[in-house]
Order: sequence, then C-alpha cells, then structure tokens
Amino acid sequence: MPELPEVETVRLGLERHLLGRTISSVELRRSDLRFPFPSNFETSLIGRVVESVDRRAKYLLIRLDGGMTWLCHLGMSGRWTLIGDGVVGRPGKFSSGAPLGSGDGPHDWVVIHLDSGTKAVYSDHRRFGFMDCFPTSQQEKNKLLSDLGPEPTPDQLVPQDLAEGLRGRKMPIKSALLDQRIIAGLGNIYVCEILHRAGVSPRRKASRVAGLSGISRRVERITAATHDVITEAIDAGGSTLQDFRGVDGDEAMGYFIHNFLVYGREDQECLKEGCSGSIRRIVQSNRSTFYCSSCQR
Repeated sequence: MPELPEVETVRLGLERHLLGRTISSVELRRSDLRFPFPSNFETSLIGRVVESVDRRAKYLLIRLDGGMTWLCHLGMSGRWTLIGDGVVGRPGKFSSGAPLGSGDGPHDWVVIHLDSGTKAVYSDHRRFGFMDCFPTSQQEKNKLLSDLGPEPTPDQLVPQDLAEGLRGRKMPIKSALLDQRIIAGLGNIYVCEILHRAGVSPRRKASRVAGLSGISRRVERITAATHDVITEAIDAGGSTLQDFRGVDGDEAMGYFIHNFLVYGREDQECLKEGCSGSIRRIVQSNRSTFYCSSCQR
C-alpha cells in the first residue's frame, strides 16, 4: 500500500499538471471502486478550476473553485497517470490489452479531461481506492478526516502530542504508531524504520514509552526519528512499492528503499553502528514487524 511519502510524491506530480486547469469532462468506467462514487460526483467536478492539491495523511485533497474538495485515496494499487499536451508519461504494462494508465487500459476507471487537453487517468486493478467530493468547509466534520492525528512532519508533530497520544494505551508501540488517531499517515514500513532509529522495541507497550507524565526520552527519540524518516522518504520519492509509480509513469523513483535499515532484512546483520545483533521478523496485528532485539529496547 502506498504510504505517506508515496502519496506526497503523487500530490506533487498532480499539482504540477492540474493547478489552474479547468475540468472539462469526467469519464467513470464503473459505478464504484472500493465504495460507490457519490451520485453527484461528475457534476461536482465538471467546469471547476483546480486551485490547489493538498494532502492529509494518505488522502489527496484536490481543492476546486466554488469551495469544493475532491478527495482521493489510492488504496493498495491506485495510481494516477498524466497523458497528453506535451506531458511525457509512461503508462504501465499489463498482461493483455491497452497499457495501464493509457486511458484505455483494462483497469483505467476514471479519466479526467482538462481544458489543456491533458488527461488524468486513475487506474486501480485491486479497486481498494476510492473518491469523494464534499464542501471544503465541511472537512473537519468529514468522517474520513475528522479524527486524524497530527501529520508526522516537523512542522506538525511535537513530542507533547505523541506523549499525550500514547499515554494510557496498553497496545504495543508499533500498533500505536499505526493508529491514525495518534499520528496521521504512518504505515508499516516507515514505523519499522522509525522504531529502529529511535532504539525502541516494537513490543514495548505504548503507555510505558510515554511514561506517567512529561515527555520521556523514548518519546523524544521516536518524534525525532519520525521527522527524519518521513522527510528523507519524501525527498527520495517514497519506497517504490510494487504497484507504485509517479504521475509521469516514473517507476525508477523511490530511492528511500536503499536506506532501509530493518524492513525486509530478516536474519541479516543490524546496520546500526556498534550493534552486533541481527534483524528479526515477528507478526503484530497481522503485519510483519522487522527489528533488532539487541539495540531496540
């Protein structure tokens, strides 16, 4: 599943091509993705100008004139491809039929036509993504967005926020960091990397990490590691997950995968300086957790 850095990379690509453009027409190739499209989805978009492309956690929020927001979640395999009007995109391959993202591919479900002649094509062969449209003024009441915690970025997340979110919670710290109400946008891969950099065991209870009051050293280390990992991953364009591409079809992006210290490295030696341990894999909440039991306490 694309995590926050991948979604941010898509946001930047969409912003580059959609900003200031008018949506001329909308093609829906089916009535639903993960959820049905709103009954007024097409009419809510047609004729509107894209004023900005924002992100909240893993949600893309495309702001339209007239005070409307077009929401998109990529699910597990959703991707956007921009084609036409001089955009050099590279639609993905598929086993048969037209290329994925070409606008005629077997899993190209949404085609947005812009006044520039560009087409924005949403493809999703697993159909776990979804879209919605709502008045921007209602964002704080939107059921998908209203309970999200702070963003994991330096300008949003501070140790006090994390300490308060963890205090009293008996779940493992790994599970707590994946709770979108505590921190918005963190996923499995990056939480493994964050806890390794912070030197905190994924098994340790969240309440013990937070302590009874104040801000513990572990909370400070996790906060700092979160800022570093997310910033580095965004700068690198994400982690190149199996189905992930940028909007121009660039699959050679996502170099943060080369910075993984634990994820996917089961039984390999720990790369932290001065540590002689090896990376273990356990399962927590049906997800793989990679960590070093020697330097993560």
